[in-house]
Amino acid sequence: MSLLAVHDLAVARGGLRTVEGVSFTLDPGQALILRGPNGIGKTTLLRCIAGLQPAIAGRIDMAEDAVAYAAHADGLKSTLTAAENLQFWAAVFGGGDSRAALAAMDLTALADRPAGTLSAGQKRRLGLARLLVTGRPLWVLDEPTVSLDGASVERFAQVIGDHLAQGGAALMATHIDLGLTGAEVLDLTPYRARPGQKHRPAGFNEAFA
Repeated sequence: MSLLAVHDLAVARGGLRTVEGVSFTLDPGQALILRGPNGIGKTTLLRCIAGLQPAIAGRIDMAEDAVAYAAHADGLKSTLTAAENLQFWAAVFGGGDSRAALAAMDLTALADRPAGTLSAGQKRRLGLARLLVTGRPLWVLDEPTVSLDGASVERFAQVIGDHLAQGGAALMATHIDLGLTGAEVLDLTPYRARPGQKHRPAGFNEAFA
């Protein structure tokens, strides 16, 4: 059974459609990488799937509380330590081993450091470590390797690989080759919306547009 099924989805940014007619499924153990030029709507599509904004048309089918979303912002509380940040998120999501998450992203030595004092790359690793304490099977990731050095990219790729091996799935927008065996690529260029296509009100019958 698919963890995510997207049917004929259309999304908009700033009142204008970006992509439309997007359909795909994501099964346990699968990774799908979104590609396309800047501004085509990769982030907007991911935000819709994560439940942060409504789609213009189409349908998204997935289990309730299935998604863990990692955006450009790391979502850290700067006054809390690295360990306290993960403990906070583990409590929010109802479980998860914060110590194992720290170790997975090579942050154990920084566990007692306030998040606000970490470097950009360390903050990014800590933000991504949150995924490991959510218990969510579907990871939705927007350019997750920003600010990461080569070694950290390899480490995060291993984390994703382990997640897939355990029956999870990952949907991500990234230009970095993470070396994920069997990962599929969806180029959004063919789904670019027609120029000038505006966001229609809810209930608008586009057959009469």
